Amino acid sequence: MEFHNLYNHQLARIAVGVPQCRIADPAFNAVQTGALMQQAHDAGAALVAFPELGLSAYSCDDLFHQRALLDGCEEALAELLALSAGLTPIAIVGLPLRIEHRLFNCAVALHRGRLLAVWPKTYLPNYAEFYEARQFNAAEELLSREMELLGQRVPVGSDVLVEAQDVPGLVIHAEICEDVWTPIPPSSFAALAGATVLVNLSASNVTVGKAAYRRQLVSQQAARCLAAYVYTSAGAGESSTDLAWDGQALISENGELLAESRRYHRGSQLIFADVDLERLARERMRQTSFGASVRRHAPQLRDFRRVGLELAPPREQALGLRRRVDRFPYVPADRSRRDERCQEVFSIQVQALVQRLESSGIRKLVLGVSGGLDSTHALLVAARAMDQLGLPRQQIIGVTMPGFATSTRTRDQAWRLMQAIGCEAREIDIRPSCTQMLQDLGHPYAAGESVYDVTFENVQAGERTSHLFRLANHLGALVLGTGDLSELALGWCTYGVGDHMSHYNVNASVPKTLIQYLVRWVAETDQLGHDSGRDVLLDILATEISPELVPGQVLQSTESHIGPYELQDFNLFYTLRHGFAPSKIAFLALQAWGDRTQGDWPDGEHVKRNEYELAEIKRVLGIFVKRFFQGSQFKRSCVPNAPKVGSGGSLSPRGDWRAPSDGEASVWLADLLRIPA
Repeated sequence: MEFHNLYNHQLARIAVGVPQCRIADPAFNAVQTGALMQQAHDAGAALVAFPELGLSAYSCDDLFHQRALLDGCEEALAELLALSAGLTPIAIVGLPLRIEHRLFNCAVALHRGRLLAVWPKTYLPNYAEFYEARQFNAAEELLSREMELLGQRVPVGSDVLVEAQDVPGLVIHAEICEDVWTPIPPSSFAALAGATVLVNLSASNVTVGKAAYRRQLVSQQAARCLAAYVYTSAGAGESSTDLAWDGQALISENGELLAESRRYHRGSQLIFADVDLERLARERMRQTSFGASVRRHAPQLRDFRRVGLELAPPREQALGLRRRVDRFPYVPADRSRRDERCQEVFSIQVQALVQRLESSGIRKLVLGVSGGLDSTHALLVAARAMDQLGLPRQQIIGVTMPGFATSTRTRDQAWRLMQAIGCEAREIDIRPSCTQMLQDLGHPYAAGESVYDVTFENVQAGERTSHLFRLANHLGALVLGTGDLSELALGWCTYGVGDHMSHYNVNASVPKTLIQYLVRWVAETDQLGHDSGRDVLLDILATEISPELVPGQVLQSTESHIGPYELQDFNLFYTLRHGFAPSKIAFLALQAWGDRTQGDWPDGEHVKRNEYELAEIKRVLGIFVKRFFQGSQFKRSCVPNAPKVGSGGSLSPRGDWRAPSDGEASVWLADLLRIPA
């Protein structure tokens, strides 16, 4: 397998062409269309789509009743059919066709000299500036299910699917312009019947505000159908008698806009996007309502016909992605969207905590404040919850609990933070109780030996948790958990104590990379209302992540043990949200992290501008696979209640993730071997 080829990871390259046209000049239009077909082939595309009635031009009006024009369109189609013999992509072109002594507005699919399907337009607009019923007939008026065209028998109808049998998941359906503007587009039924790539050949003149509406329409249809939706419209060359044309082309996948053309461009143009066919298939598997819709419409869907072909895409060469892959899938790169995301996540956490306090009748909170990221964010959420309840922040009891390796920096940050928040601040030195516990256990440390094993570390975690729960009992309070989604995924928490256990946890479905941005958002939007609060938050963000459990080390770095959180959160997202195999995750990670030009960095300078070679991506992914799939699930099976905050998923055994505690990681480890060393 050529690891660096997108077709070997269940992706397919889609192209959309907007050729320059001349009205009623099929020969010229065929040349323009053919040139874009060749470009799509050279770029490794599997499919290229062109506008409605593109071989004739849309604005021919009554010229469509002229035999010379209709003959010229079929001759142009023949030229493109001959050209296609040496090209890889399936091409879908628009032209008027005579069928059963009537005229139909059609989309025709062709591939390697073969006519695959003819889709007539289902809904003919006959209002405002549109008079299509004057020239054309609707698809439902057809009597035949096949037609003779250029010496070939071709399936005709809105119930035809084209399937590339050697590209798993690539099943194509086409509809035309007005079809997608209707309450139930034909593509909705095609998607239920198995189509994953829905193509719309449109002309669509432009008016003020129409471009934005098209984007919404296309993205919503892609989202509803759990499909890729490919849209192209007429551009330069159409008649301006009473209309204007902008040549808008769009590619959307499950509601996400992947590519858009330059509007009002005077020449021909071609856009590309790489569609993730596996993602679409997995979304349909995951959303049981999709299957329920199939069941409801099963009698109609069984009538769909499939036309198969061998696409033979280029698999043996390196073919990277023409698709944005965010380095931080939980964090929008765009500043305005990121601020909106932070506000939403923060509000969800606060609302959930307010509800728990109200329903329990508890009016006090206890939490450990380490001076690190997670406890900082939990304290910020707690403060806002108290504000919403109209309770004084003094009813939050923040406790810093220095141990054997607590640094002066984090202890100072914990105190500064609690003072900035205005909560009750306490300090409990856990070293005496930890020493007593180690002595009771007969641990070598109690005898003066420098033995810093897992028992030594976990005694400190256990003592902190024990103090928090007993303090909560004493004060009639609720222990607020601070552990995050990334730690749960990697099993980086001590069972039953530490960040693993609490009465309620606000961070359990928030990954580490997002928590960093949440804390920065609070600082930059001046949520605390004074400089001292902002300054301490920025200091906390600049602090290396460490459990601070082993004395005598310059720094006990968490990421040196479990890998960079920025990579591990990337691995988590594509494992938890999409169920991708490790080899595909590595391919995507290389696109995102292998070269800083591949994607945007959220928020610029404070982010480490790391780049990772494939070997490092594979190493870190190996750590993730072993820790996530084998040996950590028992910790996730008993986590406290916590609100789900994002569509990226949570690891609650009562929510998104139900898994056996005794599972094996062997199949995921085997897939890792597909990644080149």
